[in-house]
Amino acid sequence: MSDWTEKYRPSTLAEVRGNDKARDALKEWADSWEQHREAVIVYGSPGIGKTSAAHALAADKGWPVIELNASDQRQADVIDRIAGEAAQSGTLTQGSSGRRLVVMDEADNFHGNADYGGSAAVTGVVRDADQPMILIANEFYDMSQGLRNACQEIEFRDVSKRSIVPVLRDICRKEGVEYEEEALEAIARQTSGDLRSAVNDLQAVAEQADRLTVEDVVTGQRDTTTDIFDFLDDVIKKLDPQAALEASYDVDETPDDMINWIEDNMPKDYAGRELADAYGYLANADRWLGRVRATQDYSYWRYAGDNMTAGVAAARSEQKGGWTRYGPPSYWSKLGRSRGSRETRDSIAVKIAEESGTSIGTARRHVLPFLSELTHHCKNRELTVRMAAIYDLDEKQVSFVTGSGKTTNKVQSIVEDAQELREQQAVEHSGGAFEGATRDVEAEAETDPEPEPDAEPHDSTDGGTDEGADDGQAGLTDFM
Repeated sequence: MSDWTEKYRPSTLAEVRGNDKARDALKEWADSWEQHREAVIVYGSPGIGKTSAAHALAADKGWPVIELNASDQRQADVIDRIAGEAAQSGTLTQGSSGRRLVVMDEADNFHGNADYGGSAAVTGVVRDADQPMILIANEFYDMSQGLRNACQEIEFRDVSKRSIVPVLRDICRKEGVEYEEEALEAIARQTSGDLRSAVNDLQAVAEQADRLTVEDVVTGQRDTTTDIFDFLDDVIKKLDPQAALEASYDVDETPDDMINWIEDNMPKDYAGRELADAYGYLANADRWLGRVRATQDYSYWRYAGDNMTAGVAAARSEQKGGWTRYGPPSYWSKLGRSRGSRETRDSIAVKIAEESGTSIGTARRHVLPFLSELTHHCKNRELTVRMAAIYDLDEKQVSFVTGSGKTTNKVQSIVEDAQELREQQAVEHSGGAFEGATRDVEAEAETDPEPEPDAEPHDSTDGGTDEGADDGQAGLTDFM
């Protein structure tokens, strides 16, 4: 059976349900684009029709769609090349006068400069775009202020129950599904404004019953806080592959979260060959989830679900008994605990990338570990000072690179010496900008019978050469 969310996706704006005001605003934005030539941010909760509205608009306007996903096109150079070209080029059939719609999904998944420079790159693209652009986001304020200021904004609100029920009713009629009106209302009520989830729930229940009743919906209603532990116990210990897959329909977890629950708790009962086989199925599920993020085609979720539930159950070589203490994925708590460290790491990687002309990913994966080894615990103090100077690191960043754990007097003195070294290098690589001031000091020294120590002429051979001053650039070799 085909995925009903894809099969009944709106083909025109008129078919978009539950957000009439936002739908009309989107149409007005497109109709007047030639006058304002601004991008628009369409934001709101997942599953309420934002991406569908963008594609329906393109169909109404006859615009080809170029769709990008922020999760997979994050590097600044990739965005400049792909999004930039798409936003400035015309269509093949109509030349430079042809219009195309550039849609960037998950536009709120950038996290400032640390995210490969992606946020700044997107901001530049939308400001210079010569084609209409729609940025899709769940959280409007997770985007940078510069990006928000460069775009118009349209909010899509959660779809009301009275708007969801007619959609479910139409699908039932087209699919030949008999139903009770109360059953459709129950589905609309329990999905809390998420139209996509309502359609998914309708399909899941309809596949199990000849006639859709309110009892079917209530029986299948999902309980996040209690059912997940029973589900883990069933999939890991008891159920056959088909039953494990069907059990997942009753759990209110997205596949992205469900795979974390299973991965973290599975090793508590599996071992040896069955654990290796189960990890193989989870790896396949993760690949399908990656394809969903890359294409925004949620029909691939079913293949991820097959592997992480039926596959894991199939890997079990024998029934498991006893009671196991399952818990939330440790990955979530690790993310929370390590957030500060990750932000510090990324801020250092940005500085390394800017100074070295490399990508932030390369700086983070290759350069930063190398520097950490060289300056471990600040044992090579001179090298640590030079590193802090060239990358302009503060005390917190030096502590992170060297593994000192926290700011110490030693780290503080290193940062102070690094600042002095930066000032010295600025003079030596100034291209002669300070020569006039140096000659004035020298002249005063010649006429002063008792010159102060600070008035001694600067030794140009200390820390630099004439060639270094000529090129006007300070590189890592200047400090090594």
